[in-house]
Amino acid sequence: MSIRLEIFDDGRWADQVAGRWTSFMEECPAARLCLPTGDTPRPMYSRAAPSIDFGQAEIFLLDEFVLPAGDPARCDGVLRRDFLAKLETPPAIVHALDAHASDLDDECRRFEGLIDDAGLDLTILGLGGNGHLGLNEPGSAAESPTRVVRLAPATRVAAKDRYGSTTEPELGMTIGLRPILDSREVWLLVTGPNKTEILDRMLTDPIGPDLPASFLREHPSAVVLADRSAAG
Repeated sequence: MSIRLEIFDDGRWADQVAGRWTSFMEECPAARLCLPTGDTPRPMYSRAAPSIDFGQAEIFLLDEFVLPAGDPARCDGVLRRDFLAKLETPPAIVHALDAHASDLDDECRRFEGLIDDAGLDLTILGLGGNGHLGLNEPGSAAESPTRVVRLAPATRVAAKDRYGSTTEPELGMTIGLRPILDSREVWLLVTGPNKTEILDRMLTDPIGPDLPASFLREHPSAVVLADRSAAG
């Protein structure tokens, strides 16, 4: 099985992906969506927010850092600023992992149960610099569940340096590879020349836990949506 790769000019990437998302939502207005945060999806969110009606949609936030409420690196706050606050009609439901739950493992099981009730129609992902998906760091098996994870050093540093966290988080919570790979459709967003090497590895290296994104090559309906800079 071979994953599809679609490449767009850098200046048109966000419009092209937002247009694809518009068409998807017109066909499936009550879609159950898994959405990421970060630099990569931000321009797509800006283009999509004014033009798509998400009023019937159900959204699951991909992951969360175990950080105090209000920390600028918290994924729930980032998604709110980058996307949810820009919508004219809020989604029917937004699910987020509770980083303040008294038992984080129980919270992950609860969250995965919500996903498994009807599955995910579309999962949108970014490609981590080490090949991670969400916070499924290298070493994650294809069957990995939604769970608490210990973050890789580069991920901890990024949370502090890129998002202005007051501290480097040691733990995160993430939808596991198993629910991601069970999603009916998966889009992997890849932009910028700093992702060229890891994109090439994701497409050509042996499939396995050393490079979690490689598992998408076995998905029946996954596509890489890359800009020309990332595609090299």
